[in-house]
Amino acid sequence: MTGWERWLATQAAEREAAGLTRTLSSREVDDPTVDLAGNDYLGLARDPAVRRAAGDAALRWGSGAGASRLVSGTLALHDELESELAAYLGQPAALVLSTGYQANLAVVTAMADRSTRVLSDAHIHASLIDAVRLARARLTVVPHSDVDAVRSGLAAALAAGERAMVLVESVYSVLGDAAPLVELAALCREHDALLVVDEAHALGVHGPGLVAASGLAGQPHVVVTATLSKSLGAQGGAVLGSGAVREQLVNRARPFIFDTALAPAPAAGALAALRAVRARPELGALVRARVAALADALGMAAPAGAVLSVPMSSPSAALAAQAAARRAGLRVGCFRPPSVPDGVSRLRVTVTAGTAESQWRHALAVLVDLVKEHQ
Repeated sequence: MTGWERWLATQAAEREAAGLTRTLSSREVDDPTVDLAGNDYLGLARDPAVRRAAGDAALRWGSGAGASRLVSGTLALHDELESELAAYLGQPAALVLSTGYQANLAVVTAMADRSTRVLSDAHIHASLIDAVRLARARLTVVPHSDVDAVRSGLAAALAAGERAMVLVESVYSVLGDAAPLVELAALCREHDALLVVDEAHALGVHGPGLVAASGLAGQPHVVVTATLSKSLGAQGGAVLGSGAVREQLVNRARPFIFDTALAPAPAAGALAALRAVRARPELGALVRARVAALADALGMAAPAGAVLSVPMSSPSAALAAQAAARRAGLRVGCFRPPSVPDGVSRLRVTVTAGTAESQWRHALAVLVDLVKEHQ
């Protein structure tokens, strides 16, 4: 056995002992399990119009974009999607990338460098954490949604002559709480800092997102990132802000410059889903009503997004509850360290407008009994 093989074996044994081993489980196209684990919040991934748009785009353009967007990979589809995304979110410009992960990497690495002070909320997504590392910026991790800590950090950065950037999510995926965007945006404006808001879990569930709902859309000191793989049911990501920000990314963001462009099918699917979101605001309202009903039934506060995270006593308890849900015909997620910022294992239930009412009533009853048994 080589040294690397011994190291891999040790890593696997440690994961197994801690109850943190992860495995891949494929699903069939006709799987009857009620999916409350994915991120298709509005049920648009299987919407006939969205599927038709994706299929037609593949037939018209081909299976892939063919190159990076700076070579020949920018399609008229991308331009159309960017234009409509910017209009819906109230932003001057948008830039579409191949994933939401890449969008977060792009905006931070293109806008921050060694001379930038980044104030990062303790609960931000892994993509933003990785982005700061790649940018080699000066990092300060602030306590979750602590406005005073951000104020102090920005004042220190201003006094030191550092450019400053604040990283938050509008709705956090684990705890499901909303960021204090109005207060943070005011602090960033006061201290000449840039606020980067990841709207992955708010877009669609809250219409154009919480930045727009807070009256901050189009503000020059606020940049938005979004994913096309959750409420829009497709794949891809986007950065939205001023034309100058878009130009900077086109010229400096390595995740954009060196990556093959988003394929035609998901681009067209996302565009069709975006139009459905605009035309059918009741989808987001249904998600909010259902997640509030589930939270109430479990004696919990309703989250700001579509995901309810139910604390469990241990990783093994969370896995046992997940397995029990599967036996009852429900697929639910499971948060375990190191994926959770506070180290608390949770059952992750994604509420979706795509679940039939009869299935939802069954799921609600099963989840209440299941949590009582395993929590």
